[in-house]
Amino acid sequence: MSEEIKSVQPPLKFIAPRFNRFFLQIVRWSLPLLLRFRLRPWLPAGIISVQTENADTLAKLYQQLQMGKIRFLIAFRHPEVDDPLSMFYLLSRAVPAAAREHGISLKEPIHTHFIYERGMTIWAGDWLGEFFSRLGGFSIRRGKRVDKTGLQTARKLFLNSNMPLTVAPEGATNGHSGLVSPLEPGVAQLAFWCIEDLLKAHRVEEVFIVPVTIQYSYPNPPWEKLGMLLSKLEAMSGLEALLVKNSTESREEIYYQRILRLAEHLLTQMEEFYQHFYHQQLVPIDIDFKSTSPNHIIIARLHRLQDIALQVAEEYFGIEAQGTFIDRCRRLEEAGWSYIYRDDLPSLDTLTPLARGLADWVASEAAKRMQHMRLVESFVAVTATYIQDKPTVERFAETTLLIFDMMSRLQKNTLPGRPRLGWRQSKVTVGEPISVTQRWESYKQNRQAARKAVSELTKDLHTSLQSMISNG
Repeated sequence: MSEEIKSVQPPLKFIAPRFNRFFLQIVRWSLPLLLRFRLRPWLPAGIISVQTENADTLAKLYQQLQMGKIRFLIAFRHPEVDDPLSMFYLLSRAVPAAAREHGISLKEPIHTHFIYERGMTIWAGDWLGEFFSRLGGFSIRRGKRVDKTGLQTARKLFLNSNMPLTVAPEGATNGHSGLVSPLEPGVAQLAFWCIEDLLKAHRVEEVFIVPVTIQYSYPNPPWEKLGMLLSKLEAMSGLEALLVKNSTESREEIYYQRILRLAEHLLTQMEEFYQHFYHQQLVPIDIDFKSTSPNHIIIARLHRLQDIALQVAEEYFGIEAQGTFIDRCRRLEEAGWSYIYRDDLPSLDTLTPLARGLADWVASEAAKRMQHMRLVESFVAVTATYIQDKPTVERFAETTLLIFDMMSRLQKNTLPGRPRLGWRQSKVTVGEPISVTQRWESYKQNRQAARKAVSELTKDLHTSLQSMISNG
C-alpha cells in the first residue's frame, strides 16, 4: 500500500489461474537471469546459487500424485520476496534432476498451483497478476473474513489438479531466515477440507502437507557494505558516528552496539511523534530497568509503540483491537482496502463530482492511516535475542534492512529501493511429509475436535519448519 494513493479505486477482483505450459517454459529458460537480477538489471546482486536438500522426497510425491495415490500441499517458509524464485528452482531444476538420479518416472508439468496475496499486485503492478495467473497462481484476500472465490478455487485445484498446491502458511514475509512467524490455520484447514472432498467423491487418496524451508546466506560476508548502510541510516536519523571505546571489541559487538543505539534513537523519535501529533500516552512498561538487558528493554518499547501505532489506525477505521499484532494488521489492511477499492459504489465514472471528491478524500486518508499498520508489520517478527542467539552477518543484515524499510516508508521521496548488500546463496530444504489423513479420525468427531485438530496440525507444521531452519 502506498501513501501516494489519492483517489478511489475500482474493486479488487479475484485473479483466476490460467496456467499456460508454454509460458511456464519461457520462465524456466529465464530463471538464471531472474535469480540474479529479479527484473532489476541495475542491481546485479541477487541469488548466485540455489542449494537443495531432499528434492527426491518431492519427486516421489509427484510420482504418487500422478499415479492417483495421493494429494499434497507444499507449505513453504516465506522470509523474503525472492522466495518464489527459490521455489521455482526447486521444482523446475532440482526435482527433475532427483527424479532422473533415482529412476523416478515423472510426467510434465512438474509444477504447482500457488496462492498469493491479492495485495501484491497493488505495490508491484497489475502485470504481476497476469504473470502469476499464467504460471498457475491465483489470488486470495488474507484479511477478508471469508474469501469464498479464493477458497473454492483452492479446494477445487487441491482436489482435482494434476499439480499440487503451494501456500506460504505465515501469510507474509518476516525478513528473518532463521525465525518462523506464527502460522495461519488456513493450510491445515485446506488439507482437512481436501479429505472431506475426497470422501464425497468416493476417492481414497492420502493427503499430505510437505514443509519446505528457504534460507539465505552471503558467500562473501558483506561487513563493509553493512557498515556503510548503518552509517547512512545513522546520519539520516541524526546520530553521530559511534566512537569505539574499547579496541578489543569484536566487529560483531561493535555492529550490535550500533544497531541497538540506532533502534533506541528511532524508538524515542517515534514515541515523541505519536505522543505529540496523535495524543497517545505511553503506558509504563512493567519491567525492572536495572536488571533487564538493553535489548529486552528495546523490544518492550517496540511492542508498546506497535500497539500505539495500531490503535491510531484502529480508532480511525472503528476496529476493536483483538488478537496478535499480525491479526490486527490483517483486519486493518482489509478495512483500508474497503475504503480505497470500493465495491459498494456503482461504476466510478457515474459518480457525481461531489460523490467522487468525497470518495477520493476517504481513499487518500485511508492510505495514510494504513501506513501506521505497515510500520508495525515490518517488525512483527523482531525478537530481543535474534542476533545474540546467532551473530551472523545474515542476521545483522536482516535486522538492518528492516530498519531501512521502516525509514524508507517515512522518507519515500529521498530513499531509493532496498539496497543489495551482495550476492546471496539460497538453500531450499524439503522436510518430512505430514500425513493429514492419519489425523482425520480426530478431526471428524465434532466442531470442537475439528478446531483442535487444525490447531495441532498447524502447531506441528510450525515445529517442523522451525526445526528445519534451526538445524540447517
